[in-house]
Amino acid sequence: MGSALRFLLQGAAYVAMALLLGYFATLPPYQYGNARLASVKVSLSHAADRVKPCVQLTQEEIAEFAANMRRTEICERERLPLVFELDIDGEAIIRLRAEPSGLWNDGPASIYERLEVAPGEHAIAARLRDTARTVGWDYANEVMVELQPGRYFTITFKPETGGFNFR
Repeated sequence: MGSALRFLLQGAAYVAMALLLGYFATLPPYQYGNARLASVKVSLSHAADRVKPCVQLTQEEIAEFAANMRRTEICERERLPLVFELDIDGEAIIRLRAEPSGLWNDGPASIYERLEVAPGEHAIAARLRDTARTVGWDYANEVMVELQPGRYFTITFKPETGGFNFR
């Protein structure tokens, strides 16, 4: 009789755990964003130019290295920060400076921003500086888009494809 009671209690515990798990799997409902507004996401990771340019080695300098250590140039590790701006309808929404990652500031700088915008037609301009210049932009792009309520508009960056991608 003790064995049957133990199995009954064990079954009740399993059912209670399943119901608890089912409750938290469906309730409370997760809301991704405001259904009445459009979301604009900026997501990029990019390695800017180096702080100091690479130095080209002469043949004599290359010969001084061991055969397995020979290279044609020596480069400092540290990179410049990224300067990023985002305007919507001519209004400055995001202005930031992203520092490079890594222990020696030698990795890519990453930017992730999400903002909610009223739906409708908007002029979106994105600009990025990844060199030592102080005036102007290395990459700039502007598009007219129709933002839908409850939908995402994503801005990414790939220098291989010419810069900003708007989706």
